[in-house]
Parts: sequence; C-alpha cells; structure tokens
Amino acid sequence: MKIARISTHMLRSSFTYGAEGGVGGNLHLRGMDTLAIRVETDSGIVGWGEGFGFTLCETTRFAMDKLVAPVALGMDAADIAGTMKALARRFHNFGRNGAVTFALSGLDIALWDIAGKAAGKPLYALLGGAQRQLVPAYASLLRYGEPALVARNTADAVAKGYRHIKLHEVKLDCIQAARDNAPAEVPLMLDINCFWDTVPQGVAFCHAVQGRNIWWVEEPVWPPESFGPIAAVRQAGGVAIAAGENLGGVAEFAAMAAAGAVDVMQPSVTKVGGVSGLVAVGQLARRHGLRCVPHSPYFGPGLLATLHYLAAAEVAEPLEVYFAELATPPYPQLVPQGGFVAIPDAPGLGFELSEAALAAAD
Repeated sequence: MKIARISTHMLRSSFTYGAEGGVGGNLHLRGMDTLAIRVETDSGIVGWGEGFGFTLCETTRFAMDKLVAPVALGMDAADIAGTMKALARRFHNFGRNGAVTFALSGLDIALWDIAGKAAGKPLYALLGGAQRQLVPAYASLLRYGEPALVARNTADAVAKGYRHIKLHEVKLDCIQAARDNAPAEVPLMLDINCFWDTVPQGVAFCHAVQGRNIWWVEEPVWPPESFGPIAAVRQAGGVAIAAGENLGGVAEFAAMAAAGAVDVMQPSVTKVGGVSGLVAVGQLARRHGLRCVPHSPYFGPGLLATLHYLAAAEVAEPLEVYFAELATPPYPQLVPQGGFVAIPDAPGLGFELSEAALAAAD
C-alpha cells in the first residue's frame, strides 16, 4: 500500500472565547486555523492528519507541499515506522523542531488513520485497546488578563461540566479569581508560557500560588528547552512542574527527563512526531515514573488522535480542550459532555472532517 497523493487544506474559522472586544493575551489569533493533511493510498484509503498550527499553519503547509510531500509519494503507507524514520533522516538538516517536523507529524497522524481504516479498527485498538470509553477533559482557557473575565469564564467552564481548569494567567489576582469561581476540589493548571526569565522569579511565582489546589505550573521559565533552570524551579518551587509542548522529538523529552526537570510530560502530537511520537514519549514517561498529559489545544485530527491515545493509556489523564467556540469546527461532534469526551468506534480516527469546514477550506 503506497502513498499516492498528499494535499493540504487550510480550515479557517472565526471563534469566540469569552473576551470579545480585544481583551486578553491571545490577540494574535484573529481566526482559528487548522492545517488538515489528506493522504490517499493507491488502494483508495484516505487518512487525515494535522500539522501545527495557529498562525504558523501557512509555514507548515509550505513545508509539507514543497518538501515532505514530493519525497513521501510512493513510500509504504503501511510501514509507518520505516517511512517516518526515512523521512526524518532525509529532512534532519532542516532542523529537528519547527515547520518540517510539524509537517512530518501531520503525515504520521494520517498514516495511523489509514492503518486503522485498513484494519477496520479504531485507532485506540491499534494502541492496545480502550481502557475507558469516556476521557475526562480539561478546559484550557485563553489568557484574559482581567480578574472579572477570568472569573466569568471559569464559572462558565465549571457550569459546562469541566472538573479541571487550565489558566494562561500570570497575575495573582487573575489566578485567585479562578480559584474563587471553581469548587475547591477542581484543580487549576497554570500555563505560564515561559513568562519568567530567571529561576528566582519562577520559584517566587510557584511559592505564591501554593495552597490553591494547583495541579502543575507549566513552562515556568524561558527558554523552554533549558532544562537545568526548569529543574531548579521544580526543586525549589514546591509545586509540580509540567513542560514539553515546545519540544520537537523524543530525544528532547529524554533529555528533559534525565535533567529531572518535570513531573508531567506534555508532548504535542502535531509537533512531536505524530501518534508515533506520542506513544514513544508516553513509554518514556512511564520508565521515569512521570505523568504524560498531552498538549492538544487544537480542533482537528491532532485533537482526535490525542483522544484515542488517552483512551488507550494505562492511567487516565485529561484531554486538553481549548475553551473557545468555533463557527465552523472541523469535528462538530467532538464536544465534551459533562466534562468527558466519548471516543468514536469507527475505523481510524473515527470521525470524518466536517463537510462545511472542508467546503470553506483553501
């Protein structure tokens, strides 16, 4: 079974996130873009993948169309490991993280979708079988920067059934606003996006948020691949530390684990090498006694692939769901109910992309 055709489709949608009028720290997102990657085999099976993402979609698309796709045509779609290894070696001199790696990740996801469809099995079955039919979800709130908006959106997320809330706030009054508007048993995760420049700043922040049922502080210091400082924050901060969304491969996660930098690994399936990379990082995390909670603030095949991974994982961990509403979502049926997402049972990823989203794609 050979790769016969590869095409890219930019799914564009307007969105709302509870802070209309230009307030917040995500103003670079004028629309919610998803780069969908369609792979067709010579036997007619079609698989879909997704390459990261957001305002970088056009760059990833260029990497796929101009570099990866011409080389991948004719390669063995059934030998995912062999094909992806050959492509990784072919393109390593373009960097081991960035747009080319994101394109390769999207291709890997599509090949796993094809594998499931060829076998007549859902993706989770290829990953060892479902350990659960419902995967808990956590609401990943965008940065609002104002306590009143944080309070309102936190309360809204709780009302919709979420029992885990992630913030992207750095101001203590905003974090406290969330704490005051969620039940005490609902943990908060704090994604700082490498906001602090020094270890003392990161440690001081961790000390300041203690006692508020904080599940983890995510990427406390800049830069994200400087594992020594992250480890120093972890050692002195007194709260769990998470990181990994900005890492481009399993080797970087191995280095992060060796440095003792984190309690929680956060591979992003659209960056780390697709489903294959996600599985490898999960295995690495288990060997080091760490949690693996994937990063997945997107809406396309990457989110769906992450759902299947979490359904098959030995330990139940929550699925990250961006707390935003799209006018034209890629998968309208992929919506949490009561704080959980049901896994689809159809072969491959289990859902097909929305006709409306594809009709509006360029």
